Amino acid sequence: MNKKVNLTLCLSFIFGIICLVNAQTKEVSQAKKTLPVFENGEAQIVPEFKDATKWIRHDLWVETEFDTDGDGKKDRMHVAVTRPYQTDTENLKLPIIYITSPYFAGVAPFLEGSFWDVRHELGEPAPPRVHPEVVRTGKRPIISNSHIDTWVPRGYIVVHSSSPGTGLSQGSPTVGGENESLAPKAVIDWLCGRAKGYTEPYGKERVKANWSTGKVGMTGTSYNGTLPLAAATTGVKGLEAIIPIAPNTSYYHYYRSNGLVRSPGGYLGEDIDVLYDFIHSGDESKRPYNNANVRDIEMKNGMDRISGDYNDFWAGRDYLNQMGPMKAALLMAHGFNDWNVMPEHSYRIYKAAKEKGLPVQTYYHQNGHGGEPPLTMMNRWFSRYLHGIENGVENDAKAWIVRENDARDQPTPYAEYPNPQALPVTLYLEKGAPATGGLSLDKSIDKGKEKLIDNYSFSGAVLAQAENTDHRLLYVTPKLSQDLHISGTAKVTISLASTKTAANLSVWLVSLPWNNAHNAKITDNIITRGWADPQNHSSLTQGEPLNPGEFYEVSFNLMPDDQIIPLGQQIGLMIFSSDREFTLWPEPGTELTIDLANTNLVIPVVGGVEGFKKAIK
Repeated sequence: MNKKVNLTLCLSFIFGIICLVNAQTKEVSQAKKTLPVFENGEAQIVPEFKDATKWIRHDLWVETEFDTDGDGKKDRMHVAVTRPYQTDTENLKLPIIYITSPYFAGVAPFLEGSFWDVRHELGEPAPPRVHPEVVRTGKRPIISNSHIDTWVPRGYIVVHSSSPGTGLSQGSPTVGGENESLAPKAVIDWLCGRAKGYTEPYGKERVKANWSTGKVGMTGTSYNGTLPLAAATTGVKGLEAIIPIAPNTSYYHYYRSNGLVRSPGGYLGEDIDVLYDFIHSGDESKRPYNNANVRDIEMKNGMDRISGDYNDFWAGRDYLNQMGPMKAALLMAHGFNDWNVMPEHSYRIYKAAKEKGLPVQTYYHQNGHGGEPPLTMMNRWFSRYLHGIENGVENDAKAWIVRENDARDQPTPYAEYPNPQALPVTLYLEKGAPATGGLSLDKSIDKGKEKLIDNYSFSGAVLAQAENTDHRLLYVTPKLSQDLHISGTAKVTISLASTKTAANLSVWLVSLPWNNAHNAKITDNIITRGWADPQNHSSLTQGEPLNPGEFYEVSFNLMPDDQIIPLGQQIGLMIFSSDREFTLWPEPGTELTIDLANTNLVIPVVGGVEGFKKAIK
């Protein structure tokens, strides 16, 4: 009996010693562990994470839920990882900044004839175009070096992946199809331990993300900014925050405007199938199948360059329609003078996310395409939602807008966008063609009708500066006696008749006199723009030929804006037909007649009608 008691006491003593040694070892281990450091709610550069020669870099393939290249196997996405070495030596787990793109492995050259020819009548097909091929570039294991120098030293792991059908990722590009949402979802699932990763594209050796905390943030610009939103619309668990920069949130809004076939700025004649060719850098042996099924059937049958109507093809590539499952915190960024991916793309998603009750902020600058928020904004966003640092970012101002003469890293905070003090002001038109008419609050003026003659040969800038021309109608406010702040979305209602069954309709809101100086700012001349197809006056999904001479009412929004128009300027509404930089180029000569009595412009003015009156005294 005593022997048993002694034995028990000995075993208890030994067990206690082991526990004490383990506890001391664990304490020493924790004391040595390198951890992220935060100041003022932002992740700081940690010297131990900064040495790039010690970073661990490797690649793998993540298995998805789909097969889009027809080989009977689930497509695998090529993924590259860059992480601090402490994730191995100290068993350190860190959150992930994830960037995915169709561009990493190279793009097709711009060949003569690879864009659609815009020189043809409305409603008629263009001649066939050339299909360029991508020569794939890049080496394993590095897909891209973007974002690594910024985020790895601050205590993040950076992950890159190539989109379906690009680089070493399997499948087919679909330019907004479901697989482009499910591909990043699969990568996030793998980072959270729910999907399979492999060392080789067709191998069986598994790879696990043991270094991941399961907290993922995504960012990127343009197409690379679209894909974080695409992933977020799946509601994938673990995607905590996204920062899309100038994202294309609807391919219809990118290639069409209110029923009108319209090119993105700088790429006249581009359409969704052109972009498909541009990014299709995947396995050369799979390209014929992908081309035949995606480009030459699905896109050809759905994109409809004849009518420009909204249909199921476009609805399936509109992320606003897919936001139901979205849970990620959203920091949106865009330029108000981005005429490639226009600012409506960000605003429509920001508004919907806010209505869903998600954490949201928006950052707008006054320049063109691209332009990420200041690093401190991004850092606070990711620190809060990936590291869990209670920095109060969710209580910051909802809107940050770079004013016209300020640097992009010096945005002005506002309670919201649009400015809560902005109210709609309706302006009416007064005759003046072929010179300049008036734009005022007075609805009672005998307005009559005025005509313009379509001619794509003249650019919008030339038309806006012309003293007299038959090719546009221009209506201006009195000269501003003080600055006027516009914030939100302007809207036009135009009553028109055409001499043909189809016509382009283009509208620019301009600041005059036009500044032609070589150092003119991007905000000096064009305030905002918009385009529409009069055939879609009553339906976006079903246009109808116009009866020549019959008047139709066409109402549509211009692009959202936030701009302070300086004193001494006049605000001008310019109405014309074909926009040389954006629309198709039908044979000149179509006449549009505008009924001024039933035409108006609504602009969102900070201070409303009283603010407008003060500015034109």
